[in-house]
Amino acid sequence: MPVTIEIPTAFRRFTDGTPKIDCSAATIADALNDLTTRFPALSRHVRDEQGQIRQFLNVYLNEEDIRFLGGEGCTLKEGDRVLLVPSIAGGCA
Repeated sequence: MPVTIEIPTAFRRFTDGTPKIDCSAATIADALNDLTTRFPALSRHVRDEQGQIRQFLNVYLNEEDIRFLGGEGCTLKEGDRVLLVPSIAGGCA
């Protein structure tokens, strides 16, 4: 069973409506690279100009924030789920 990357609704316009993809990545970085290679229009929403994960994009590995698991270097195993969660900002009008 491969690693699954779940794509939030807000990003699906860049993935032709695809809600998730399967890949055989070894790390979070590999998974994100695979995702943005398949869907280049998504790249600027995942990484900033320095190649870092965007500040307002949270990435989870099996319900755990990757910032507490070692970041992009987290090792993946078969059956893992990677979830992208963009932060939503708003305010009063």
